[in-house]
Amino acid sequence: MPTIRQHPNDPALRSFVDVRKESHFPIQNLPFGIFSTASNPARRAGVAIGDWILDIALLEQAGLLAIHPDPVFSKTTLNDFLALGRPRWVAARERISELLRHDNPALQDNQPLRAQALHPMAEATLHLPAAVSGFSDFLLSKEHATNCIDIVGGAKDGKLWPNWHHLPMGYNSRASSVVVSGTPVRRPSGQLKGKTDEAPHFGVCAQLDFELETALVIGKPNEQGTPIALADVEEHAFGIVLLNDWSARDIQQWEAQPLGVFNSKNFATSISPWIVTLDALEPFRVAGPEQDPAPLPYLRQSGKCNIDAQVEAAIWPQGAARPSTVCRSELKTIYWSFAQQLVHQTSAGCNVQPGDLLGSGTVSSSAPGSLACLFEVTRDGSQRFELEQGGSRMYLEDGDQVTLTGWCQGDGYRVGFGHCEGRIIPAW
Repeated sequence: MPTIRQHPNDPALRSFVDVRKESHFPIQNLPFGIFSTASNPARRAGVAIGDWILDIALLEQAGLLAIHPDPVFSKTTLNDFLALGRPRWVAARERISELLRHDNPALQDNQPLRAQALHPMAEATLHLPAAVSGFSDFLLSKEHATNCIDIVGGAKDGKLWPNWHHLPMGYNSRASSVVVSGTPVRRPSGQLKGKTDEAPHFGVCAQLDFELETALVIGKPNEQGTPIALADVEEHAFGIVLLNDWSARDIQQWEAQPLGVFNSKNFATSISPWIVTLDALEPFRVAGPEQDPAPLPYLRQSGKCNIDAQVEAAIWPQGAARPSTVCRSELKTIYWSFAQQLVHQTSAGCNVQPGDLLGSGTVSSSAPGSLACLFEVTRDGSQRFELEQGGSRMYLEDGDQVTLTGWCQGDGYRVGFGHCEGRIIPAW
């Protein structure tokens, strides 16, 4: 065992696994996911370290990672592990960090076990990290909300809805069509009605869009009827993933009144395969924007409540030599925090389950080039976006691959979220 105990977030930590400086997965990260391999098709839990996956189900079986009397890492999802709560999450990450340290011989010098436990990530298949029973999507970015209200012809003076500054707006979406990164996204069809059409018709979506988002992943559940207080959020909130909440804008504009979006959003939502723990993100916490007026007491918070992460979105047309970056934004600019969205969702007594997702909504900011969906970039198709490799887009075309990524920059290392990708395939 290491002779000196070090915190898993210590920038000085080094792993015996070689990790590139620009990698999203240094020893200071250690995100959790579910994977399988050609040699072992069973789905099981793993942790990303550099370009490798550490098979923590195998380490659990070998007696090197015993955090619970019952095995939790050999399951096909992380739900059982998520339900254990924060003390077990912390214990697991600390133990995995110890086993991967350059000065710990327990795994490093056990060549047979080491050979079985480390798998090249490029040769593995990544799966949904958790079974998602609930998915809510919020509108945490003030810039995105302001831009949208302006584009659709709302208030021109920057004013938002009267309730916007008093609560984190959200709606209960569906979980059945949440898919892992790399899953193709089929262009949807639905009811359409153009501005000059006398009546709607059923047809193929022509205004397919992406949304650059993140999502909070729930760990420990709460009981129905028992709200989660701000002081208790970290007992229930496990980590963060990237999320692309694909949107059919032309279907949306016809169906949205009066109850809101439905088929325009329910055909697919993509998430990244690695859940980055809130513990790994702790060094990157910063204060969020000033909230004026002050929220009601149950939502009132102070201190470092946001995360300083850069997030990006790119379009890679089929056959193109390289992708084109569409936006670069900052997660720290969101007006409402992840903690506030969880508190508000449960404030009426709603219960959340392990693996549930609370989406941030589109993460646009005020900096140039930070508009995080094509609806904003093209002002709902009124101006074209020029791709870096030639050509342009109003909305997504068949064959386009959208890639989301994001990371927090540390001192000589990155704690990243990996990638969330999806390629558009034609409608049925």
